Amino acid sequence: MDGLMEAVAGKRDEVAELAADLIRIPTVNPPGENYRDCAEFLGERLGKRGFELSYVRAEGTPGDSDRYPRWNVVARREGARPGPCVHFNSHIDVVEAGAGWTVDPFGGVIRDGKVYGRGACDMKGGLAASVIAVEAFIERFPDFPGAIEISGTADEESGGYGGVAYLARQGFFSKPRVDHVIIPEPLNKDCICLGHRGVWWAKIETRGRIAHGSMPFLGDCAVRHMGAVLNAFECELIPALAARRTAMPVIPPGARSSTLNINSIHGGQGEDFDGLPAPCVPDSARMVIDRRFLMEESLDGVKAEVRGVLDRLAETRKDFRYEIEDLFEVLPTMTERDAPVVQAVAEGIREVMRREPTYVVSPGTYDQKHVDRIGKLKNCIAYGPGILDLAHQPDEYVGIDDMVDSAKVMARALHGLLGL
Repeated sequence: MDGLMEAVAGKRDEVAELAADLIRIPTVNPPGENYRDCAEFLGERLGKRGFELSYVRAEGTPGDSDRYPRWNVVARREGARPGPCVHFNSHIDVVEAGAGWTVDPFGGVIRDGKVYGRGACDMKGGLAASVIAVEAFIERFPDFPGAIEISGTADEESGGYGGVAYLARQGFFSKPRVDHVIIPEPLNKDCICLGHRGVWWAKIETRGRIAHGSMPFLGDCAVRHMGAVLNAFECELIPALAARRTAMPVIPPGARSSTLNINSIHGGQGEDFDGLPAPCVPDSARMVIDRRFLMEESLDGVKAEVRGVLDRLAETRKDFRYEIEDLFEVLPTMTERDAPVVQAVAEGIREVMRREPTYVVSPGTYDQKHVDRIGKLKNCIAYGPGILDLAHQPDEYVGIDDMVDSAKVMARALHGLLGL
């Protein structure tokens, strides 16, 4: 074991360069750029180390097109004898860079013990750490039992339907092919993420009647109706949600309550022109809501609460009419603390960092939802380097020492899960 830890530590410069090289491939999603280039970069490296490669395009999934194909890579190396399979899954897509950077967001700048760039933290640093962990492990234990897989998958930032969800439907995340899954998302190197809250996205539309803006009394303003919805959410629903608390160890603490975010709102004429708008009473207004819910709540109950607010307005507000459309839903998930993958990573944290691990649950979802729901594999966690607060921020970075420490933990966990 000491030799394995030394092998990982000896690859400090290598993990930094690997993370930087991955950052320099701008896999921005949306629209989903350069997925094939990033998948092949990862595949070429692992292929040289004895991994069998599968390149899988998720044809027909949201966003997939000939211009922006949803490519994934799954690399597998069989051991010397039968045994379990440990799979490290990382998404290769990143969000847009945005403004406010002091370094090139796709330059892969290495400076002051950190690697900077879009995706450094979320989660190309985690991908690099998992690759280094696996390579060091194979060098130290070339005759390991079982199998090891590493995947680079698409579209996690937009729901994962062109990545893990598609692969799960093809059997890539189910027994007997895979037994344990570690997703190196950035949740701090001494934390084990057991799962995430649930999410329901929906679009609400209020209806009115168009009229001349100088005579609004002849029409019916849909924006005013939507204002009543906002007021009811502010005064009734949001305070009720804030009063609920979960036993799930969600971080940050504010996310241990149910939450409702107004994702977007629009009413009336569009703003994609330079001139003045016409004087009209808007006959339609639309709102998208992002509702995050807890293990203690049911999805049916979550939906019924929102419909209840809208139905009360329909009863009490003159001419109030609405439509609601489901956009996206995921149930909460949480792996048990006594699961083998949790125990193996916890032991790695104790040995590498000389402290007890912190068990957390993510406020938002990530690809564990597809491993659980579609792959029916409960033995899955998120563990990786990086500080979650830096994700999607300008000057995003990952610490090199954090990548090394996380790689040591992953290598130690791999040793335990394969029964060595």
